[in-house]
Amino acid sequence: MTKGSSAARQDLRKRRGLSKLEQGYMGFVLILPWLIGFCIFKLYPFVSSLVYSFTDYDLFRGVQNVVGFQNYIDAFTKAKNVKALKVTFTYAFMTVPLKLIFALFIAYILNFKIKGVGLFRTAYYVPSILGGSVAIAVLWKALFKNDGVVNTILTMLGFESINFLADKNWALFIICLLRVWQFGSAMVLFLAALKGVPVEGLYEAASIDGATKGRQFLSITIPLISPVIFYNLVTQLVQAFQEFNGPYIITNGGPRNATTLISVIVYNTAFKDYKVGMSSAMAWVMFVIVMILTIIAFVSQKKWVYYSDDDGRG
Repeated sequence: MTKGSSAARQDLRKRRGLSKLEQGYMGFVLILPWLIGFCIFKLYPFVSSLVYSFTDYDLFRGVQNVVGFQNYIDAFTKAKNVKALKVTFTYAFMTVPLKLIFALFIAYILNFKIKGVGLFRTAYYVPSILGGSVAIAVLWKALFKNDGVVNTILTMLGFESINFLADKNWALFIICLLRVWQFGSAMVLFLAALKGVPVEGLYEAASIDGATKGRQFLSITIPLISPVIFYNLVTQLVQAFQEFNGPYIITNGGPRNATTLISVIVYNTAFKDYKVGMSSAMAWVMFVIVMILTIIAFVSQKKWVYYSDDDGRG
């Protein structure tokens, strides 16, 4: 009787072990489509672009020679590439602060209890959903062209029309304005952070001490929502360096390469000049730049980002 019970328990253990093994296989089968997609569409292009960046890979003829670091040297020495780097930095450092300031300003206003605030929140968020589309870029181009809506309004008000898209002093600003207009996603995060700020206590004590609303905002609100500011800063910075639709569709990089970002150079080099090797090198240059800026942001956060679990230390 005892031997039978022992055999039964061993058999049960074997069945349970097989069941766990089967569960492991089932889990692998379930994530297999994601693994295949990741390897084909993410990992392989990532590795292959690094390999191609050290060659003179042609879109139609393939690899002819291994050129080593020549593509990277050209990325920092050729005039059009250097100008694209400068324009990209100008675009990013102009767009990101304006977008964050504007998003925080609107979020601060929408945090008040006003009638129809839900409708306003939705209206301000919609551009973030539509802004990245080709249709919106075409619409933006129509707004600011010579006979567009903006110039029509200026003429009606008695001002001279401005050739926004052909003037190098205006073209980049118009492209930046498109990105700033898409502030909805950052605004929603700021709004959620503002709602988490404890109104009672801190603000009452500050008011008793004679602090103005502006001082309360700078000394209380900003530090408490600094983690969200940091998150928006990093994500918006990455998006700015990847911007493509606006400068390509609205101005096609012109006038005189005034709006040619690194992303546009990467596309034109690969699909117009067919120099995939050089294009891959430029893409990796952009990747390294974004990585360095992100690292700087993470290192600097110790000095200005306040986390509530830091025992009061910012």
